[in-house]
Amino acid sequence: MATAPLTRDPADSRPRTDGIRRALRATLQQPTTLSRESYALLLILAAAAVLYTWAIERAGVHPYYSAAVRSMAADWHAFVFGGLDPSGSLTLDKIPGALWPQALSVRLLGPYNWAAVLPQVLEGLLAVWALHRIVRAWAGPLAGLLAALALTLTPVTVALNRHNIPDTLLVLLLVLAAGSLQKAVHTGKLLPLLLCGTWVGLAFQAKMLQAWLVLPVFAAVYQLAAPGSWWDRARRLLLAGITALVVSCSWLLLVWLTPAANRPYLDGTSNNNPFTLVFGYNGLSRFGHDPHALGAVAGTAASRTSGNTGWTMVVNHDVGPQIAWLLPLAVLALALGVWWRAGRPRTDGPRTGFLLWGGWLVMHLVVFSNSNGNHGYYMAVLAPALAALAGGGIALFRSEYRAGGRRRAALPVAVGITALWAAVIDGPHSDFAPWLLPVVLMLGLCGTVGLWTSGPHTTRPAVHSALAASLAAVLLTPAVWAASCLNPRYPGSPIEPLAGPVGPGFHGRHHHRAKVLRNPLNTPSTRDTALLNYLSAHRSGEKYLLATQAAYGAEPLLRATPQPMLIMGGFTGLTPYPTARGIGDLVSTHQLRYALLTTRRPSTPASAWVKKSCTAISPRAYGQASDGSFTLYDCSRGK
Repeated sequence: MATAPLTRDPADSRPRTDGIRRALRATLQQPTTLSRESYALLLILAAAAVLYTWAIERAGVHPYYSAAVRSMAADWHAFVFGGLDPSGSLTLDKIPGALWPQALSVRLLGPYNWAAVLPQVLEGLLAVWALHRIVRAWAGPLAGLLAALALTLTPVTVALNRHNIPDTLLVLLLVLAAGSLQKAVHTGKLLPLLLCGTWVGLAFQAKMLQAWLVLPVFAAVYQLAAPGSWWDRARRLLLAGITALVVSCSWLLLVWLTPAANRPYLDGTSNNNPFTLVFGYNGLSRFGHDPHALGAVAGTAASRTSGNTGWTMVVNHDVGPQIAWLLPLAVLALALGVWWRAGRPRTDGPRTGFLLWGGWLVMHLVVFSNSNGNHGYYMAVLAPALAALAGGGIALFRSEYRAGGRRRAALPVAVGITALWAAVIDGPHSDFAPWLLPVVLMLGLCGTVGLWTSGPHTTRPAVHSALAASLAAVLLTPAVWAASCLNPRYPGSPIEPLAGPVGPGFHGRHHHRAKVLRNPLNTPSTRDTALLNYLSAHRSGEKYLLATQAAYGAEPLLRATPQPMLIMGGFTGLTPYPTARGIGDLVSTHQLRYALLTTRRPSTPASAWVKKSCTAISPRAYGQASDGSFTLYDCSRGK
């Protein structure tokens, strides 16, 4: 846009208003309609919204997390400290940051499953939008749109955004951190780097130590490519690292400085220490061989040692279809993007972007492959890196293709490899959409041959057709797997949300259509309804409605009522809270009367005290038949 000069040349005899008129005329002549890129982005976001929200009332909610969300929504003390029950006697076995948006949503909109999942939907949409802006600034409009589309159609991303597991918030915050780092590298300014550290610190509140996996990559990329002297870059990195550490440990410091009598006991710890919760129970005990690391409760590592580990983890039968469709394309883009930019200045922007997203991908693959085991949905954090590398790679290959020369072969080779890789990943699931693989292979063949054989005399429509076939070959298989989340046959387990015919949420050919519930967070089963009615009818002023052996028996009851409950042993059942003496004191002071024990969790001193000192109640007393897994005890009547 033309602007009037701030100072006027004395030799210029034109009226002062000429510059203003030119500026006004230029402004009026600018287009006021949305560009094709904007329309494309809106379509991608609309597709993401449909994938993430369709039949959202049917979306699964994690039983443990949803119970905590219900409790945190009912009481601000439980909200701040992550109390598992509304009284805040015991915390979650995680930092509660990822559940804060869900608890606020449930408090505002009511105890519905869609209210718990809605923040995940918004976080997923924001991640798509943010990735588009970041990749666009790095590799151009086409790369930004392709990256946003690839992230939208990643199956595990769709499955996860329809549930209430914390990884969705982790992904969003790390994407924002990558964007701030990219800006810091480009401008050399300190503020974007400090903002990057802040985003990583907030991501720590969502998933603890996993958020720090990007820090070595971010530091190396900044030190390598940012402007300024080596010492200036190192000094800025130090300040950003301190920022990330302070923000990361903010909740830990709050809990540590709060007297134990004024906060819940920290689940997963034998010493009630917040640093044990994060760095022991959720850290070293999962990645090492000491189940009691830093005072952690035993049993954590054992629950993570089966499946989804080793170097083939990301391409196995269950995980591969969730995340690995674009892996060869991303690896090729990383290799060629760095190789072709060899010899450029240290601050070369295109090469820096490939190093950033490639480092993100490699770091996570190395750590996951060497951990004690991983849930399939952990791989969602790979999706932004794969999407960015795929988008940036295709844009780069297309540019080289149009320029001619030997490098033009990279685009058809990338399309052919991606189509063949789809056969490897989808082959074991031939019963799922049997038409899919032949169509993808045909599209891949048409795209590869069309691009390879085109020359100076090839018509533009023919080239465009080959490009369209290539893009369809690359994205059709993940799109079909992602869309399967909308089918009630593939709901995804609330505990292990995966797309398509894999994982514990899939029950084979014979299936029952999922029952749509309006209030899954507070609609108890017949047995739990009878139990709650009995407890409420016989309650006489006790603080706790019930004590349960571990969280397993408490979860459906906590979702059904905001009444305080005492969770003996925490999530694993092994946390030494409360002690046997503590249970006895609560009973003797009339703060507790009933306890519910189960054969599915290990015995502890507290549960042993209940068996020894309290009287078992027949299920017939509250109108139910016993299945042998739970026994209700009345502690007001000693044996």
